[in-house]
Amino acid sequence: MAIKQYNPTTPGRRGMTSQDFSKVTTKKPLKSLVRSKKQNAGRNNAGRITVRHRGGGVKRHYRLLNYRLADGLILTIEHIEYDPNRSARIARVKDQFGMYHYVLADNSMSQGKVVKVGEEAPVEASNRKSLKDIPVGTQIYAIELTPGRGAQIVRSAGTKAQLVAKEGDYAQVKLPSGEVRKFRLEATASIGVVGNEQHQNIKIGSAGRKRRKGIRPTVRGVVMNAVDHPHGGGDGGRHGTGKAPRTPWGQLALGHRTRRKRAISKLIVRTRHEAKRKK
Repeated sequence: MAIKQYNPTTPGRRGMTSQDFSKVTTKKPLKSLVRSKKQNAGRNNAGRITVRHRGGGVKRHYRLLNYRLADGLILTIEHIEYDPNRSARIARVKDQFGMYHYVLADNSMSQGKVVKVGEEAPVEASNRKSLKDIPVGTQIYAIELTPGRGAQIVRSAGTKAQLVAKEGDYAQVKLPSGEVRKFRLEATASIGVVGNEQHQNIKIGSAGRKRRKGIRPTVRGVVMNAVDHPHGGGDGGRHGTGKAPRTPWGQLALGHRTRRKRAISKLIVRTRHEAKRKK
């Protein structure tokens, strides 16, 4: 996917980039695989804000993706679609029984391509197989954490994992974070790399575009009143806090450890932190 750039006709357009939708083949989703989506705006079931800076945005419908494809399915890709609820593209596929499904689209999918699921499927991009049937070194995505539960990780745009080893009843997979983790050999995964790889390089460019995405403004604590934030107050012109930086609730920030120590899962061979440390 290429990145679309704009001429600096306005200050908002200067530096703004957007996605190239040349691979998207239709604008209308399939009605039978669409559901209405309620806007919660970062609130929990009690109506309290638990995630700040969310709300508003353009209304959207939720697309029902099938993460648990049955063995033996032969799928034909009919359309590549844009999904406003995720960073990756989705593919509308039709199986040999005439049923329609939505699946994650990888960078090799196109109209007319045939995708197979199960043991008999060849080791080719887009096909879905058990980890025991996938060769070591293959790039995979949409992996099951628990066999039969459906794909749960490595689903966002441009992500991929690598099958690095098989030992006993488990396969070792290197995840995008650098973590190496064990999965049951019966767990399934799709072969390839999730599409829309340039998603992370998009520049929003203007405040209005951010609001249409459902992201509300972030206000600095030093410009608030003392009643609203630990950094607030002052007699005008003084921008420093004069004390250690804190969160709006008074918790020390920048260096203060807040996470409790807990046991690392036995399935994790190497943590993502160990992978990033310089040797």
